Amino acid sequence: MKPPRLLLVIPCYNEEAILHHTFATLREYYTGIMASGLIAPDSKLCFVNDGSRDRTWEIIEELGQKDPVVIGVKLSRNFGHQSAIMAGLEHHVDDFDCFITIDADLQDDIHAITAMLERHREGARIVYGVRNDRSSDSRFKRATAEGFYRVMQKMGVPVVFNHADFRLMDRRVLQELGNFREVNLFLRGVVPLIGFQSEKVFYKRLERLAGETKYPLHKMVLFAWNGITSFSTFPMRLVLYFGFINFLVALLIVTYILTSYLFGYTVPGWTSTLLPVTFFSGSNMVALGLIGEYIGKIYEEVKARPRYIIEKVIHD
Repeated sequence: MKPPRLLLVIPCYNEEAILHHTFATLREYYTGIMASGLIAPDSKLCFVNDGSRDRTWEIIEELGQKDPVVIGVKLSRNFGHQSAIMAGLEHHVDDFDCFITIDADLQDDIHAITAMLERHREGARIVYGVRNDRSSDSRFKRATAEGFYRVMQKMGVPVVFNHADFRLMDRRVLQELGNFREVNLFLRGVVPLIGFQSEKVFYKRLERLAGETKYPLHKMVLFAWNGITSFSTFPMRLVLYFGFINFLVALLIVTYILTSYLFGYTVPGWTSTLLPVTFFSGSNMVALGLIGEYIGKIYEEVKARPRYIIEKVIHD
C-alpha cells in the first residue's frame, strides 16, 4: 500500500527557546519514518505561529529557508491554541492524506507517531495519543489534570481520558471536522463526536526541555470551563437543583418564623433579616452569572466571527 502523505501540525506561541530543538528532533524522526516507508517522501512539518511576541516566526522562516520540509503559517494575532491547530489543518485539508497535531514542547512522545501510523494503516481514521504515565508531572499537576478529565466525563463531555491534542486524523475526518463551525472550539470534545473507527496509542509524558508551559493553572481552569460550557448543560441543571434547595430552605425559614410568632418568641433583630436576604440574593447572583455565561457564548456564536486569520504562509 502506498505510504500516506503526512502533515504534522505544531502550534507555536512564544517558543523561541525550544523551537530549534523541536525542529531538529522532528526532522530526524521524519527522516527515519520516511526511510522505513511509513510516510511519503513529500510529507511536511507545519509550524503555526499563534501571534507570538518573541522570535518564533523569525525562527520558522529561517527553518523554512533551510529545509523545504517546513511549512510556516503565521496568524495575524493570537487566536488561541485550538484555533491555531485548526488553521494548520484546514489550510491544508486537500493536500495530505493524514494529519497529526502535537505541541511544540514535545512532551508528547513523538515515537508514538509510529504506532499511530500503523493503526491508521490497519484502518483507523482517528488515533488518540493517551498518556498512561504522567510521572514527569508534579503531584499537583497530575491531580488537577486527571481531575479535569473526570469532571468533564461526569458532565457528559465526550473526552478521551488523559488525551490532550496529540492525535491522528485522516482527510475524511478533517473534512467532517470542518463542518463544526462553533467559535468556542474544544477539539478534545468535538473530535469524538465525529465518529468513524478510532484507536488509542499509549505513551509516557515527557519533561519540557526549555521554555515555559503555556497552560498555567488559571489558563487550565479557563480551558476546562470553556469545554464544560461548550458541551454540557449540566451547570444549568445545577442551577435548577440549587433553586429547589433554596425553596426548601425558604420553607424551613417560613416555618420557623411562623412557629416563633405563634409561641411569642419573636425578637426583632438584624440576624433574622440579613441572613435570608444575603443567602438568597447571593444565590440569585450566582444563577444569573451562570446563565449570563451561556448567553455570552450564544452571542459569540451568532456573530460568527472567523476563528483565525492567516497573515502569511511559507512553502505552501
